Parts: sequence; C-alpha cells; structure tokens
Amino acid sequence: MHGVIFSELRKYVEDRLGASAWDKLLIEAGFAGRIFLPVKTYPDADVVALVTTAVRITGRTADALLEDFGAFIAPDLLKMYGHLLNRSWKTLDVIEHTEETIHKVVRARNPGAEPPELSCARPSKDEVVITYSSPRRMCAIAKGISRGLAAHYGDSVRVSESACMHKGDPQCRISVRYA
Repeated sequence: MHGVIFSELRKYVEDRLGASAWDKLLIEAGFAGRIFLPVKTYPDADVVALVTTAVRITGRTADALLEDFGAFIAPDLLKMYGHLLNRSWKTLDVIEHTEETIHKVVRARNPGAEPPELSCARPSKDEVVITYSSPRRMCAIAKGISRGLAAHYGDSVRVSESACMHKGDPQCRISVRYA
C-alpha cells in the first residue's frame, strides 16, 4: 500500500477523532511509534490492522469507515493529481479516466503502489460504471472517492453497487449516476 494512503489516513483519523487519536490507533494496532512515510510502500496488512483497529474503536463498519475515508481524501487526491486531468472534466469524466491518467502515473512513479484496476464504461452522459478489481477489496474507498469528487465539483450523485467481491463476485461493479 502506498504511503500516501497512510498519510491521508492519519489526517482522517485526527480530523474525525481528535489530534491524539492517531497515536492511540498506532498503539492499539501494535505500531507504537511507527512513522509511515508518503513516499514509501508498506504491506497491505499494515493498513488492514489500522482499519480493523479503527473499526473496534469507533464501532463503525469497515465499509462505512472506508467510504467516509474515500470521500475525505478526494480533495487531496485532486491536489496531488489534478494537473493530469482535463480542466473541462467533471465528476463522471474524472472517474471514467482515472485509470489512464492518475493510476498510470502512480504505477510508473511508484511500482509498489499497486492502485486498484479500474475499467470504466459510460453507458450514458449521466452515468459511469466502474469495474473495480483489487486483491485489497477496498471498493468502499472507490465509492467514497466518487462521492468526494462529486462534492468537489458541486455535483449530486447516486452510488450503487450491483456486484461486490465481498459477496463472492470476481470484481465489484459500481455505478455512479448524476442525481
């Protein structure tokens, strides 16, 4: 997992739970004193341990936490990678082109980052359908990022999932539609 995710997770935890919450989370997850650098990659098990611990601390489900986290990080992702995007794009355009713009660059610059594979179809101007594939099975982050992008662009969207790896499907199928 790319270190940027850990940096963003720290911001999220401190925003949602308070300034000292990150250190408490690290201790309870068995990472006391650990520093996650944004320019490195870390084992997926590290983020799983942090999310599992956050679920235990907050009482929220992993999906709810990850979706909220995805919405939270969308503005920072746009700051980091917005220069790769066409200025005329809106929410669905950004989603549709994430794989060949942002993920392509992430893979080239950081071979260990391994972002999820996204295949997008645009059945209409008001909908994009994402086929999400990743051994991490964190489709909730993708749903949250979709909502966060919509908030950034001032769009209203409905996000639904017709197939999910958590339910035994080989990939997740996420529909994002303008409301």
